[in-house]
Amino acid sequence: MNVSSCLNKIVLVGVGLIGGSLVLDLKRLGKVAQVVGVDVDGDNLQRALERGVIDTAQPLDAAALDGADWVLLAVPVAAMPAVCRTLAPLLPPETVVSDVGSTKRSALAAFRECLPRHFPRCVAAHPIAGSDRSGALAAQFGLYRGKKVIVCPHENQDAGCLNAVATLWRAAGAEIWQMSAEEHDAVFAAVSHLPHLLAFSYVHQLLDHPQGTHYLQFAGSGFRDFSRIAASHPQMWADIALENCDALLALLNQQQQQLNHLQNCLQTGNRAALLRYFAEARAVRENWQDSA
Repeated sequence: MNVSSCLNKIVLVGVGLIGGSLVLDLKRLGKVAQVVGVDVDGDNLQRALERGVIDTAQPLDAAALDGADWVLLAVPVAAMPAVCRTLAPLLPPETVVSDVGSTKRSALAAFRECLPRHFPRCVAAHPIAGSDRSGALAAQFGLYRGKKVIVCPHENQDAGCLNAVATLWRAAGAEIWQMSAEEHDAVFAAVSHLPHLLAFSYVHQLLDHPQGTHYLQFAGSGFRDFSRIAASHPQMWADIALENCDALLALLNQQQQQLNHLQNCLQTGNRAALLRYFAEARAVRENWQDSA
């Protein structure tokens, strides 16, 4: 894949916010001549065609992959093995395959097990630019400007393929970081996956409460800010949670200890401990905000 010139064809499997936004930028920059969209949702493909996110819509077959420089898998993490098995007999030898999923150990396992002959040309990547919106209509220009993209090299990684994928993300304005798949999954369990679980559980607590519907009539900006990610796609987040289960179980246990501490402070009326606890958390949040 020669990224110094215009790519002949990108095959985007799963046409939504993440992959759709990237190919919009690459098309505008003149980095790709043709984008083929593959998706299980025909209506979504039609919307992608109407918005110019993709140029043609095709099934995932030999014709779609013919002459493809890059296959970008923007599918739910649990769907990766099945999609890779479909790709295995169809991939041209020089095609690069990459993903955008939130769990990287599972992505590499799918590449390793289902695309063994193509494994060196498979690149595990994760753009940090999500949203609670999904589908082709969510795709937007400039989504990755100033955002991080994590790439996770593996033991048989072709360095040229890794560099080519990183270069395309950089063209869209992204900042490239490298780490192992194990480190990636631990990091994002803490800063992304656990917050989603907490938001889902908090909103579900209101659902289960006999007066929850009444309470929600008075919810304001605090509720909106805290609960925003509970509007995220249920299937996608169920898949992510199960794929990163071990890390999340450990973090949930630690979170329970935090809640136990708060419960103890309230039961004992320990205002000094609460003030200290809140101040420490506030300082972390403000330091992060200042450096973001």
